[in-house]
Parts: sequence; C-alpha cells; structure tokens
Amino acid sequence: MPPSSDVQLIAVTKRFGHTVAVDAIDAEIGSGTYCCLLGPSGCGKTTTLRMIAGHEFPTSGEIAVGGNRVTHLPPARRHTAMMFQSYALFPHLTCVDNVAFSLRMRGVGKAERREKALGMLRLVEMDTLAERLPAQLSGGQQQRVALARALVTNPSVLLLDEPLSALDPFLRVRMREELRRFQRQFGITFIHVTHSQEEALAVSDRVIVMNGGRIEQADTARAVFDRPATAFVARFIGGHNVLCCTVDAVDGKGAKLRGPQGMPIVVPIATGATGLVVGVSVQVAIRSDRLRISRVAHRLRAVGAGDDEVGVAAAMVSRIAAVEYQGSSVKLRLEADGVDELTVTLPDHAFYADAVAPGDEVAVGWEDADAHVVN
Repeated sequence: MPPSSDVQLIAVTKRFGHTVAVDAIDAEIGSGTYCCLLGPSGCGKTTTLRMIAGHEFPTSGEIAVGGNRVTHLPPARRHTAMMFQSYALFPHLTCVDNVAFSLRMRGVGKAERREKALGMLRLVEMDTLAERLPAQLSGGQQQRVALARALVTNPSVLLLDEPLSALDPFLRVRMREELRRFQRQFGITFIHVTHSQEEALAVSDRVIVMNGGRIEQADTARAVFDRPATAFVARFIGGHNVLCCTVDAVDGKGAKLRGPQGMPIVVPIATGATGLVVGVSVQVAIRSDRLRISRVAHRLRAVGAGDDEVGVAAAMVSRIAAVEYQGSSVKLRLEADGVDELTVTLPDHAFYADAVAPGDEVAVGWEDADAHVVN
C-alpha cells in the first residue's frame, strides 16, 4: 500500500498586497518522504514552507497535515517542527537547554525534559557537548543541536528552511548526508527548501520545482533531472540543452523535427513525442552529458528510417567557446548558429584522448532516444 499523504496543499494561494507569492498550487507529500522545494529566489518556496508551518496563513486554499486540516491553526497545533536557516539557537542557553526549551514551553517537568533533551542529543551524537553554549560549537554542531531541538517534540513533519546555506562547501556535503540519514532513522516527513539543484537531487525522494509562485514539476529526483517537464525545469535543474524546433512529421513511432541549422531531429514517442501537430514549434531538451562531439564538422552517422537500431541525429556545426576542467569531467561551452546556449559534458579521459580548444570547429550529435520534448 502506498504511503498516505502527510501534507496536502489544495489550491493554496498567498498574496502580499498586489503581489502573488504563491499561485493556487496543489501538492501531495507522502508520509516518510524527504521532499525538497526547489527554485530560484522569489519563486514562492519559502512562503509555501512557512504556510505549512503556520507562520503565514494562505489567502485562499487549504492545508492538511496527517489528514487533518490545519489551514488556520497556530504552529504548535500542527504536529510540525521548523528548523530555521540561522538555526536560531538561544546564545545564553546550553545545548541541552536549547533542546529542552520547547518542552519547557509545553509544561514538561524539568527532570523529564532534560532526560528527553539528552536522549535526542545522543541520537544526533551531540550528548558529549550538551553543556556547551552555541558560540562554542562549529556550524555543523550547531545544526545538529537545532535538529535535535526540532525533533524533541516528536513532530510528524520536519520543515527545513535552507538548513545548509550557512555551511562551507565541504561541510555542506557532509551534513546533507547526515540529514538524509537522520530522516531515514526517524522515519518522518522532511520538507526542505533549497535553491541548490545539487542539494535537492542528493537528498530527495521527491522534488517540487517552483517558478513564479507555481509548481513546474513534482516528481522523483531522477525523473526531474532525466525527464524535465518544462523548458524552465530543464534549464534550472542544470545539465540540459534546450533547442527550439518545428514539427515536420508525426507517425506511430514518434515525431520528426527540424532543429537549428535545419538539422533533422527524431523524437521517439517514449521521450515525449505525443500530441504533436505538424507545423507547430516545440522545445527539445537534451542532457549535456549525452552529447557527442567530432572534430570534423560534418554529419555524423545516421541510421536509416527502416533500421531497428536507435538512430543518431545529424550533426550541428559548432565552435568551442570555452573549456572548463571540473575534475572527473570537462565542460565545454559551444557557440552554434540558431542556439542560445549549448554545453557538452565529457568524462575527463574522453576529453583528453583528443582535446579540443576554444576556436575549434566541431560537430555535435546525440542518440535519438536522448531528445526529450518539454513544455
């Protein structure tokens, strides 16, 4: 049986004066899911999180947590907990007293709340530093204390507002691994706001991509990256090229498109070539690591229409504009007539087997199955 929906958003809208921050969004987040709200600054993700927490109320729409409508309830009655971007630890309280504070506000006795706070600090491996003040802790240690404080009330949903943004890059990677481990350990729903595509893909079971107050796509992390639903998602999630094309023909196998420089592009039905009409303009996304280059600017091998094997698109004539070494891979930025932006990512060994340099003319091609129609 699939998990029940721990959080439901039903036509949720939030306006600040004449500004629409969140525009009639619908979403379901299953129980025990690690979900990321991902998008650029101003897309509405933090406002959405704050409405789930009860720190903002919707202008219209409904919010349910655990099957109960909580739209206008205060935060303490929602069975949720919030972990803030700044961690918001009380500087004059020790770690154990910071964790115990919310229990104190609920009237839990001193001995009981201390015992529970120490137990939670033990779970996040911070019990040996229980008597230290926040200023005596590293950023990662402060985050663990903030996490323990959020979890000590036994919430069904933990809300995290950009919890890794204050950490240095090395610690950020380590702590996102720990957040994922803790989520699995406690088995509760995590809803994590971030503008980092890498972070969202690394920790999430489910990613909700937002733009302009609306949801562009909600799916598994792999599906969002491998099969973006819209051109915005393809560009924002990174690692994709978006080409403007015209539909030339449609049949039972898929569609034949005319792309930049008049090159023929075949899109199989399995990659989104459904409902297309001859003559209309469409956009096609292709992952940058699925592109191939040849030094000779000519058409790559093309498979005939009657062959059963997967075809290779005709080549696009391009020029190398920039080469960026990234360790295990090399990123190439190319300039091509009719294309706003074109990038190719190659394994480092493949690049250095026959390295190219800025100014070199190359041909770019890909497998038919790697072209994906987006809205």
